[in-house]
Amino acid sequence: MEIRYIPDPICFSRMTTEEIRSNFLIGTLFKPEQIELVYCDVDRVIVGSAVPTQKPLTLAAAEQLRADYFCQRRELGILNIGGGGQVKVDDKLFPMARLDCLYVGRGSRQIEFLSQNPSQPARFYLISYPAHKEYPTAHISIDKANPVPCGSLEQSNKRTIYQCIHPNGVPSCQLVMGFTRLEPGSVWNTMPPHTHERRMEVYLYFNMPETDRVFHLMGKPEETRHLVVAEGQVVVSPSWSIHSGVGTAAYTFCWGMGGENQTFDDMDHLTIDQIR
Repeated sequence: MEIRYIPDPICFSRMTTEEIRSNFLIGTLFKPEQIELVYCDVDRVIVGSAVPTQKPLTLAAAEQLRADYFCQRRELGILNIGGGGQVKVDDKLFPMARLDCLYVGRGSRQIEFLSQNPSQPARFYLISYPAHKEYPTAHISIDKANPVPCGSLEQSNKRTIYQCIHPNGVPSCQLVMGFTRLEPGSVWNTMPPHTHERRMEVYLYFNMPETDRVFHLMGKPEETRHLVVAEGQVVVSPSWSIHSGVGTAAYTFCWGMGGENQTFDDMDHLTIDQIR
């Protein structure tokens, strides 16, 4: 498991493009037949992936966790962005179609990932935070997620937010997770942007051709930078940073949050004239 220590906003303002990419961008996920994990010190989030092909993959506790099993003191959110698959949690098997989400509660000992078709494998995206109590493991298909339409075609940001793990749906200790799907012809998300000092956020960009990119805006509102992000790459967004993006075409992104509270609308809103 890779360990990352995220720079503070003062260091961030002095960084080169390559330094920003090496600290905040995760571009090593979704390797076939492997589980990849990256641990960040910001709210102790773990971001990862599992792409099973010919055989199941088992999620084990990395040595750095000093745990008997991965979810001994953690909860886990899983989103499938690939072909059909399954996740086995202890003795229960959960079918995982594309865009299905699974919440795995603390205390779950055995977690296995499987693909239905090795030539079109499932691509499981993982987000995990520390947990202080047990909540039931729960499957969330797209028809069970809470859809929130927003934006407009006139502002190139017509999109639907699908809330999967959240206080009004599947409960958790601190993980809030879902995904946002932009309509064709829309390219902007979260503009004007916001911050929330009470939680950090992780963005996975996907569902776009290899030739397209998203320009992810980040940094303090008065001094922003950007990352050019490709399909299947992740941006770690600390609580002091804005998080917004514009793509060369429509795309989908998974958002996951953890920290002090779970209030989805608890944002410090900004106006466009405050962005530099």
